Amino acid sequence: MTLLKHEIKMNLKSLLIWAVCVGFSCFGCLLLYKGLQDTVKQMADMYSGLGAFSAALGFDKISLATPEGYYATEIALIFAIGGAMFSAMTGAVMLSKEEEGHTVEFLNTLPFGRGYIVFRKYLALVVLILLFNTICILWVFAGFAGMGEMPPAKEFFIYHVAQLLMQLEVGSICFLLSAVCRRKQIGAALGFSILLYMMDVMCRIVPDIEGMKYITPYYFTNAADIFVSGSMDGLMAGISCGIIIASAVLTVFIYKKRNL
Repeated sequence: MTLLKHEIKMNLKSLLIWAVCVGFSCFGCLLLYKGLQDTVKQMADMYSGLGAFSAALGFDKISLATPEGYYATEIALIFAIGGAMFSAMTGAVMLSKEEEGHTVEFLNTLPFGRGYIVFRKYLALVVLILLFNTICILWVFAGFAGMGEMPPAKEFFIYHVAQLLMQLEVGSICFLLSAVCRRKQIGAALGFSILLYMMDVMCRIVPDIEGMKYITPYYFTNAADIFVSGSMDGLMAGISCGIIIASAVLTVFIYKKRNL
């Protein structure tokens, strides 16, 4: 447990910065809703008729003028992108920072196997993602309380479970990247999280590349889809779980074979 506590402590500052920035942004935007309520209604009418743009951002499914629609189309986007970027960055540094910082020599002299080290670091990644989500959701609840409205409980819960799954998938892939690379690939990890979002937007607009929805986790975690249907796609969630497990297993296999 010492290694787990050490990893959480080392990443605590980054966690608090990301959670406060993303959470406070959601909180502030929710508080703006009442002051902009009349303007939002006009914006909703305008956005709903923008064709492909409306489809990409969910304005064709849910109205921006309702509290849940405002959350699903505006606030949820901040949360989704911010959460994916935090997960990607955190996963990308977990193992590679040891080689870059020349601490891997000390770490591997301890009476722990490489599998033990990978498991504890991966567990730290999961804990950090859970803490990030908890802090951000508290900010979101504070924003809804300030609005005097609360989101539909079922859809809100399913959406955030889906987001947690997406963050674990992105974090796991970048954790695998950290086992392969000798230096921290923070830029590549952040770029990867943004690329996944752009793939989601493109496959919603261009029918010929709709198959990309099975690659990007942004598709099945889309807030507008979940708030309208009241569920998330089980097949895509299963694919995401498979990627998480495969990434974790591959990380252990690769790290054990690495010449450190």
